[in-house]
Amino acid sequence: MISEFQELSDKIDRLAQLAQSLRGENYLLRQANALLSAENVDFKNRLLQAQQRVEAMLAQLEPADPSPEAGEAPTPDDAEAAQ
Repeated sequence: MISEFQELSDKIDRLAQLAQSLRGENYLLRQANALLSAENVDFKNRLLQAQQRVEAMLAQLEPADPSPEAGEAPTPDDAEAAQ
Protein backbone atom coordinates (compact mmCIF):
# COMPACT_ATOMS: atom_id res chain seq x y z
CA MET A 1 0.00 0.00 0.00
CA ILE A 2 2.81 2.43 0.87
CA SER A 3 4.60 1.60 -2.40
CA GLU A 4 1.42 2.47 -4.32
CA PHE A 5 1.28 5.85 -2.60
CA GLN A 6 4.95 6.40 -3.34
CA GLU A 7 4.37 5.47 -6.98
CA LEU A 8 1.41 7.88 -7.18
CA SER A 9 3.49 10.60 -5.51
CA ASP A 10 6.29 10.07 -8.06
CA LYS A 11 3.82 10.33 -10.93
CA ILE A 12 2.39 13.55 -9.50
CA ASP A 13 5.91 14.97 -9.18
CA ARG A 14 6.69 14.07 -12.81
CA LEU A 15 3.40 15.61 -13.91
CA ALA A 16 4.17 18.82 -11.99
CA GLN A 17 7.67 18.96 -13.55
CA LEU A 18 6.22 18.41 -17.02
CA ALA A 19 3.60 21.13 -16.46
CA GLN A 20 6.32 23.56 -15.32
CA SER A 21 8.47 22.65 -18.31
CA LEU A 22 5.57 23.22 -20.68
CA ARG A 23 4.82 26.60 -19.08
CA GLY A 24 8.42 27.64 -19.70
CA GLU A 25 8.32 26.43 -23.28
CA ASN A 26 4.99 28.21 -23.83
CA TYR A 27 6.47 31.44 -22.48
CA LEU A 28 9.44 31.19 -24.85
CA LEU A 29 7.16 30.42 -27.80
CA ARG A 30 4.99 33.44 -26.99
CA GLN A 31 8.08 35.65 -26.91
CA ALA A 32 9.30 34.26 -30.24
CA ASN A 33 5.82 34.75 -31.71
CA ALA A 34 5.73 38.38 -30.56
CA LEU A 35 9.15 39.03 -32.11
CA LEU A 36 8.18 37.39 -35.38
CA SER A 37 4.89 39.31 -35.49
CA ALA A 38 6.75 42.60 -35.01
CA GLU A 39 9.24 41.60 -37.71
CA ASN A 40 6.36 40.69 -40.03
CA VAL A 41 4.77 44.12 -39.53
CA ASP A 42 8.13 45.75 -40.28
CA PHE A 43 8.53 43.73 -43.47
CA LYS A 44 5.00 44.61 -44.57
CA ASN A 45 5.73 48.30 -44.03
CA ARG A 46 8.98 48.05 -45.99
CA LEU A 47 7.19 46.24 -48.80
CA LEU A 48 4.49 48.93 -48.91
CA GLN A 49 7.12 51.67 -49.05
CA ALA A 50 8.95 49.89 -51.87
CA GLN A 51 5.68 49.43 -53.75
CA GLN A 52 4.90 53.14 -53.40
CA ARG A 53 8.36 54.06 -54.69
CA VAL A 54 7.98 51.75 -57.69
CA GLU A 55 4.53 53.16 -58.46
CA ALA A 56 5.90 56.71 -58.23
CA MET A 57 8.74 55.83 -60.61
CA LEU A 58 6.29 54.21 -63.04
CA ALA A 59 4.08 57.29 -62.90
CA GLN A 60 7.06 59.44 -63.86
CA LEU A 61 7.90 57.17 -66.80
CA GLU A 62 4.38 57.03 -68.23
CA PRO A 63 3.42 59.68 -70.77
CA ALA A 64 0.68 62.10 -69.76
CA ASP A 65 -1.82 60.70 -72.32
CA PRO A 66 -0.77 57.28 -73.61
CA SER A 67 -3.92 56.77 -75.75
CA PRO A 68 -3.93 58.00 -79.38
CA GLU A 69 -6.05 61.04 -80.01
CA ALA A 70 -9.63 60.50 -81.08
CA GLY A 71 -9.98 60.22 -84.83
CA GLU A 72 -6.42 59.00 -85.37
CA ALA A 73 -6.04 55.47 -86.60
CA PRO A 74 -3.39 53.47 -84.80
CA THR A 75 -0.26 52.97 -86.83
CA PRO A 76 1.32 49.54 -87.33
CA ASP A 77 4.01 50.59 -84.84
CA ASP A 78 1.30 51.28 -82.22
CA ALA A 79 -0.22 47.83 -82.79
CA GLU A 80 3.18 46.15 -82.31
CA ALA A 81 3.86 48.16 -79.17
CA ALA A 82 0.50 47.13 -77.69
CA GLN A 83 1.43 43.47 -78.02
